[in-house]
Amino acid sequence: MTTTRPDAERLLALEQQVRVAGTGINTADLLGCWQLDLVWPKGSRRASAFSGWLLRGLSARLEISSAGDGLQLSNAVNLGVVELRFRGPGRLLGKRPLLQFSFEQLELKLAGRCVLQRALPAPPAQRLPFFALIHRDRSGWLAARGRGGGLALWRWTGPA
Repeated sequence: MTTTRPDAERLLALEQQVRVAGTGINTADLLGCWQLDLVWPKGSRRASAFSGWLLRGLSARLEISSAGDGLQLSNAVNLGVVELRFRGPGRLLGKRPLLQFSFEQLELKLAGRCVLQRALPAPPAQRLPFFALIHRDRSGWLAARGRGGGLALWRWTGPA
């Protein structure tokens, strides 16, 4: 799938529109595996070349699947045969919407074999992480702003 990457100006304009009209993004629009492509630090109109390069090199990805009446999220990176993965439930809130989540489990794999699995403490309800969704483009990209204020752009790579 060929994707046309938006620049920061386009994403900021889309974000302004979303604050007024919402996105129309629903659960089905999010399902699949999303490869992290670009990140913009809070307040910057320039993508962080180093962070983007590093996260792409680590195959940073967000996998989203249906789970009952909510979502199941998995955030993972790989360094060779080592994989670090966080898993937990998520849900969409509001018309913008927010993709709110909480990672409950950490998993470390070596060559596909689980060598460490730990439960993670739940964050306070008022400090749950989230992505304020900005746009899901049919050409295969998703943009969102994180709780910390940074902007992220993912490319859809297929089913989770």
